[in-house]
Amino acid sequence: MQTSSDRHEYPAHWEADVVLRDGGTARIRPITADDAERLVSFYEQVSDESKYYRFFAPYPRLSAKDVHRFTHHDFVDRVGLAATVGDEFIGTVRYDRIGAGGRPATGAEADEAEVAFLVQDAHQGRGVASALLEHIAAVARERGIRRFAAEVLPANTKMIKVFTDAGYTQKRSFEDGVVRLEFGLEPTDRSLAVQYAREQRAEARSVQRLLAPGAVAVIGTGRAPGGVGRSILGNIRDGGFTGRLYAVNGALPEGQKELDGVPAFRSVRDIDGPVDVAVVAVPAERVPEVVADCGEHDVQGLVVVSAGYAESGPDGRERQRALVRQARSYGMRIIGPNSFGVINTSPEVRLNASLAPDMPRVGRIGLFAQSGAIGVALLSRLHRRGGGVTGVTGLSTFVSSGNRADVSGNDVLQYWYEDADTDVALMYLESIGNPRKFTRLARRTAAAKPLVVVQGARHGAGPRGHAVRATQLPHATVSALLRQAGVIRVDTITDLVDAGLLLARQPLPAGPRVAILGNSESLGLLTYDACLAEGLRPHPPQDLTTAASAADFHAALSRALADDSSDAVVVTAIPSVGEGSVGDAALAEALRSAAAEQPTKPVLVVHVELGGLAEALSAATSTAPQPGAASGPDPTPRTGERVKPRAAADEGVPADDEGAPAPAPPPEGTHPLPAYPAAERAVRALAQAVAYGQWRRDAADPGRVPEYEDIDERGAAALIEGMLARGQGLTLTTEATCELLAAYGVHVHRALPAPTPDAAAEAARTLGHPVALKATAPHLRHRADLGGVRLDLADEEQLRRAYAELTELFGSPEELRPVVQRMAPRGVDTVVRAVIDPAAGAVLSFGLAGAASQLLGDMAHRLIPVTDRDATSLVRSIRTAPLLFGWRGSAPVDTPALEELMLRVSRLVHDHPEVVAVTLEPVVVAPHGISVLGASVRLAPPPARDDHGPRTLPAY
Repeated sequence: MQTSSDRHEYPAHWEADVVLRDGGTARIRPITADDAERLVSFYEQVSDESKYYRFFAPYPRLSAKDVHRFTHHDFVDRVGLAATVGDEFIGTVRYDRIGAGGRPATGAEADEAEVAFLVQDAHQGRGVASALLEHIAAVARERGIRRFAAEVLPANTKMIKVFTDAGYTQKRSFEDGVVRLEFGLEPTDRSLAVQYAREQRAEARSVQRLLAPGAVAVIGTGRAPGGVGRSILGNIRDGGFTGRLYAVNGALPEGQKELDGVPAFRSVRDIDGPVDVAVVAVPAERVPEVVADCGEHDVQGLVVVSAGYAESGPDGRERQRALVRQARSYGMRIIGPNSFGVINTSPEVRLNASLAPDMPRVGRIGLFAQSGAIGVALLSRLHRRGGGVTGVTGLSTFVSSGNRADVSGNDVLQYWYEDADTDVALMYLESIGNPRKFTRLARRTAAAKPLVVVQGARHGAGPRGHAVRATQLPHATVSALLRQAGVIRVDTITDLVDAGLLLARQPLPAGPRVAILGNSESLGLLTYDACLAEGLRPHPPQDLTTAASAADFHAALSRALADDSSDAVVVTAIPSVGEGSVGDAALAEALRSAAAEQPTKPVLVVHVELGGLAEALSAATSTAPQPGAASGPDPTPRTGERVKPRAAADEGVPADDEGAPAPAPPPEGTHPLPAYPAAERAVRALAQAVAYGQWRRDAADPGRVPEYEDIDERGAAALIEGMLARGQGLTLTTEATCELLAAYGVHVHRALPAPTPDAAAEAARTLGHPVALKATAPHLRHRADLGGVRLDLADEEQLRRAYAELTELFGSPEELRPVVQRMAPRGVDTVVRAVIDPAAGAVLSFGLAGAASQLLGDMAHRLIPVTDRDATSLVRSIRTAPLLFGWRGSAPVDTPALEELMLRVSRLVHDHPEVVAVTLEPVVVAPHGISVLGASVRLAPPPARDDHGPRTLPAY
């Protein structure tokens, strides 16, 4: 890359791709001496008015001196950034460090800089200046600048708005006809809220441009019928796409103007009119040429179904990187490569740009899949199940991300969050590229609408095509953090559909109390047992007997729904025989009408060998195509064939619904209900809904991060700075650990080294009896079960005897590293840990100390910063929590003191990102107070950018 002409190396980590307000992309990078011609060309395209606003006077052209000044920077005291599309500048920003009186200054003593922007008129209104401000502010903070000053003409209202809307703490004055703005650069709650809101709008808009285009070109439509491109062209046409559709094939004969009734062209450049989205279905080696043509034609986005990229090995991975870089250079976003396609069922769009041959029914479920085969299976399963809940439960949108090179689940979440057509989000993920951001977005989305996720590749590396940050956290921990964020985590795609269909239209249960009724005592008992196994509180089943009529079911369900002691109702039904047996349609109507009379509680139906009942219940909510359409796509289509419908039994999807006919439209005004072929599946979906409902209620009051007056944040920062100056990453000594923790009110019991029996006796006299003697060698540390700890040593004789026993059993003092510590009050031994994971962020963990808890993996986790409510729930989340609250007659321990300790550790890690690991073990929680008997802290230089930094797309 380019190099600096001044005294500092080119800061490559400042380069970033960003999504602008209109959904297009731009690249932000430092300006260097090589950019002189680009700067001059850029300036020539800026209007005279914009030049006047920038320089406060007519300034038609830049002098050679100006060009030199604006392109030569030291990347510390003078910095310039440019926003680029292709090889052209569309906006610039620069700062110059200033000292007293506004004069140029150098060095860290001067912590203020003057900042100025210039944006090409054709790109104003796209959020270019706002993105540049975020990035130049991050650069300035990195270089020790704490405040920006800007002078703006009063008439330049757009630039004044850029500064005032940024959310920083500001001071404003007016002098000599100029508005002077001064603002601090430390992120505030408001500035972060503004940044996240802009990020959401931009990324949502970028996905919307791909899902709701006005014009689509399919590139790679073979001349002969069949083939991937030709199939997608037919699917878009047959789906009733409301926009303009074009076929593109470079091998078309001269003079051929149509293909399958669609206007045809040899190149996208030949199309007379705009193209919003191009579906690329050509061999991988031809894709770069296609991308260049699309970029020159101002295509807004690409859906790349072509394979042969990162999934194929190292060469393909480099080909994929080049694809993303090339597309972003033109401001385009990509779904894929190796994508199955996208679907939007909105009547205003009706886009089926996928390999699925039939348009799903319009509905309220958004579906995202990283695997094309799983995406097909889910589409088929949603069709087969028919939905069966209040209102239509077809699809709103479907996105198959393929290799997830650019557009990811995070982007689609941003879109679904504000999409009025999506009520429930279902996601199949094989990797999470940015878990920290995903968790943040999921928490916000889940507060508005349910988000159900199943994660594949849980026990191994993700797919080869996916770029994923390495994480040190086990899958169970990541799952716990997702649940904390409100994500409904399920294990199979069958569970994904079961939970999603229940949540699509049924009300959330107000609690875990479940009424059970039906015409089979045995099925009722199975449902009762399943409820207990899922942590629900079922009432004894009500057996209506096999002679129950439709009216009996209606009356029983009405009573159960009216009963204030129940929050949900599960109805079980088996076939009945005899002259008075109830028909499927009659039973379905009886249940629907009873539920419609009292629609505030969810109702689920478990049916056994009642195919007609399932069909009748789900009739109004089928996700099937319109009458006459085929039932669903095959998960493994062959190139050149139209896909034949069949049930999805592949990829781990049970085929229990195979062969079920597509439900017919329901009678007008009916109230359909969800039906399940097994009690366990219905109850599992209900339990997920109950847990999610409780999370929604808790999320309304997330708690607060307490302030403690005795915390010395500045003192801790000074200690950390001094320690890091002695090494890039280090585990602190015992003394340094105690000093740093004490700055946050965490006091560790002194442990004095005892290399000899005499030293142990002297330590005991210093601390006072009774004492404990501990071996701190790595293989014995915190392993009381191995005998490396001796407690309650009341005098010197006992201490010396214990010392002799330890050395006789385990080796010399040099091997044991014994220490002496004053005895703490008796209590429950626990462990508190905090770690900054490179992918998930800062995580606080808690559990009981000891081998049993480690063996069972009985640890609970929360994202930092932890609130007071988080700390309370954290203590109660482990399976062994009863030991803290008086189990079997023992004295309850001081959990409020334990919660305060965890809040203080959370504050330490949150305030100082240099603290990358803290372990407190053991923490003895007594009936009154706590004792921290062991602690370790690890430091490392903080990352240059984190999730609070400026908006960026993943680097490629």
